Amino acid sequence: MNNKKKKAMIILLCVLLVSLVIFLVLLFVLKKDKPQDTQVKESTPLIETQTEVEKEINTHEGQAKSLLTGEWIDAELASKRPISIMVENTSACLPRYGLSKADVIYECPVEGGSTRYMVLFQDYSNMEKIGNIRSCRHYYAYFAHEYESVYLHAGASYIADDGVLAQHYIDDVDAIKGKADNYFYRDSSEHKAPHNLYTSSDKIAGMFAEYGYDEYHSENYQGNFKFANDDESVNLDNGTDAVALTMYYPINKPWFVYNAEDGLYYRYQFKDKETDGIDNSQVCVKNIIIMNCAVSEVDSSSGLLDVNQLSGGSGYFITNGKCIDITWSRASYDDITHYYDLNGNEITLNQGKTWIEVGSTGSASKNVIYSTMDEFNNR
Repeated sequence: MNNKKKKAMIILLCVLLVSLVIFLVLLFVLKKDKPQDTQVKESTPLIETQTEVEKEINTHEGQAKSLLTGEWIDAELASKRPISIMVENTSACLPRYGLSKADVIYECPVEGGSTRYMVLFQDYSNMEKIGNIRSCRHYYAYFAHEYESVYLHAGASYIADDGVLAQHYIDDVDAIKGKADNYFYRDSSEHKAPHNLYTSSDKIAGMFAEYGYDEYHSENYQGNFKFANDDESVNLDNGTDAVALTMYYPINKPWFVYNAEDGLYYRYQFKDKETDGIDNSQVCVKNIIIMNCAVSEVDSSSGLLDVNQLSGGSGYFITNGKCIDITWSRASYDDITHYYDLNGNEITLNQGKTWIEVGSTGSASKNVIYSTMDEFNNR
């Protein structure tokens, strides 16, 4: 091989060697960079997930669970006593104001086949009109007492006025007595007296101090209900379908219809939607409890009734489109009412508003729960 060919061969080998070295260097760099890129990409969602968890943990700082709804509210507010208000329920007083903001609503029979409400508010701020407000019946006062609420009413039956309120140390504000004029007002723009008595957030603001009532719950009070946790839902899987409900109250003839989209029961009566005069929204709740009680007439001249809250009895718990049979008991008027499933376990409510229908044991069979809307519409 001549010198020229040897020289060419050497140059070619050098070029190939250099190329190989460059290739190996590039391959090494690429392999080194690839896991680094993967690590960066994989670390990003981990950081985001940790941030989301931290946000979830910090969401309820300064809050506490409401004893009336089980929902998170301001911790200071949660520690305060609620107010309960006696509300008329006749066609002559419609519309009522503030019902859609109530946390718990009781409906009980009164004389003449009518019903009245007792509505409980944990938060009664920013409300210019609440009512209309009517007179107390002694069994409503007992219900108000078990929540440690301050009970607002306009007059009272003689049974309540002659002993129940005082004997059981029920903190109340009566619109027709003394300084209570500062906390109520009449509005004749829609109705004449007695269907036009109301209160407001501003008027309630100074009531506790004026009457010397404690603003906060006692240390022993733990609430009337058990509620589902934030990540849980009470579905009553072993219950029967409950898409509609009619209650046997002969004057207002109320009913509820379940809306599966939002999981709420919407209220109707007097052949129409039950609406709140504040914004014309329909009143709706998450939970319904039917509490069958022995109801009797105690005064034939006035038709005044008694609702026995100590005898215990049967009932129903309705939520999320389902219904189960329950029992209830109350040890004394200074105790709270407990509700149990048929296995003896205290029921757990879904977080949200609750309507308690207090019906007569004698007419309990006339309260009807419908499993389908066809069944309800063809009733």
